[in-house]
Amino acid sequence: MAQPDLSAINEFLACETPDRWVETALQHQDIMLIDHANCEKKAASTALNMIYRYVEKFDLLNKMSRLAREEMRHFEQVIAIMKKRDVEYIQLSSARYAGGMREGMRTHEPEKLIDCLIIGAFIEARSCERFAKLAPHLDDELKDFYLSLLKSESRHFLDYLALAKKYAESPIDDRIAYYAELEKNLIESPDQEFRFHSGPLRE
Repeated sequence: MAQPDLSAINEFLACETPDRWVETALQHQDIMLIDHANCEKKAASTALNMIYRYVEKFDLLNKMSRLAREEMRHFEQVIAIMKKRDVEYIQLSSARYAGGMREGMRTHEPEKLIDCLIIGAFIEARSCERFAKLAPHLDDELKDFYLSLLKSESRHFLDYLALAKKYAESPIDDRIAYYAELEKNLIESPDQEFRFHSGPLRE
């Protein structure tokens, strides 16, 4: 399965995933799958929360409804792979990534919505970049699955970004730059535990 063009995502992100994170992921594929399932659930939940909060924004309702359905379908696919591989779905602590990305989020509207959408774009972009980086090193089943996710995840990235620009009252380049630097620091700085969106493990 050929990879789609990810140049827009690679330009959007301020850094690549460190090779050391990839090495750890390959050594802990059970944890990778469990936390991937958690990420899909959280992505769907985020989309649904926005549907409830911003009922007057028709374009957002449409995009987030489709996104939530797709994320839950991905969740079903991940847990099916886990079941096939006898991977127990255990409770995992959350990565610091999502909470770290919310630092500095503005609390008044519409700025809060804009920041939330930009954060969503970064989370989807990073997921997509990591699927692509992992895929060549995985067995055929996981490789094909992760490559199959690239098209929808890259569209989710574009949807979040387009909505942020649509609803902003002024250019958002400065907010994108702020979150790009924040995201870079989270991805490159060491973490205590491996998670799908963690930095490299602390040595």
